[in-house]
Amino acid sequence: MGAILKLLVKDKRLSFYVALALLLVVMALVADKIAPHDIYKVDYAKILEPPSKEFIFGTDYMGRCVFSRILCGTATTFKMTFSAVAIVFVLGTSLGILSGYFGGFLNSAVMRVADIFLAFPGIILAIAIAGIMGGGLQNAVIAIAAVTWPRYARLSRSLVIKEKESVYVDAAKVSGTGSFKILGRHIFPNVISIMILSAVMDIGVVTMELAGLSYLGLGAQPPEPEWGLMLAGGKTYFQVAPWLLLAPALAIFVVIVIWNLLGDKLRDILDPRALKAIEKEEL
Repeated sequence: MGAILKLLVKDKRLSFYVALALLLVVMALVADKIAPHDIYKVDYAKILEPPSKEFIFGTDYMGRCVFSRILCGTATTFKMTFSAVAIVFVLGTSLGILSGYFGGFLNSAVMRVADIFLAFPGIILAIAIAGIMGGGLQNAVIAIAAVTWPRYARLSRSLVIKEKESVYVDAAKVSGTGSFKILGRHIFPNVISIMILSAVMDIGVVTMELAGLSYLGLGAQPPEPEWGLMLAGGKTYFQVAPWLLLAPALAIFVVIVIWNLLGDKLRDILDPRALKAIEKEEL
């Protein structure tokens, strides 16, 4: 742990990425308080106004402030994204750990169900599930979680299978330690860091997938300030009001880039070779 903290302090690039990610989270938490205009107020006298001092990103086809809706859309997008990632992380990791350690019927059942979901292209299956369930934020989250958890289950299962063959696990079994204590004390700590890394790297992907569902009308519904929904609403006016597409597209792009950069950097930090190098410096 000390090696990780030391590496965090020394790596300025990581600190920058973490600061950007925290800035996005803070922005999502206070968006409704710092938004300069009411995101639901319709003003037909200000329809499709270009960017100006009053409206930084212009107004939309109902006279609403695009900048304010982008800000508040951060909260909507993050709520959907973090909910989906949390469900996938808990469900997939738990099933993978249990099936990998105990094997037998549980392992066969979980892996066969995972194979069924993995047999279809993820986004296509998510569209089908969301379409059957109907539009809405909750249904979009469930659809994305349903097609993503098998990857976490397979990854955690493979990690557990490797760990349970280790000498320290055999020693714990010989000493009479119960299965769940072995999982909690020995195997889980060695698996969780990789699973957290996967979750961080998936934040950008899930953000894009949820925006895609909203763009198709299967996610957020009007008048919700969601970036994918804003893209769908602005495509008709692209030639006369390109800011309606450029603003939400830029927001999605920035969020994906920040989380991907942070995930890549965390992957480097969690590399055992990097940690060992820091430990040697301490010695």
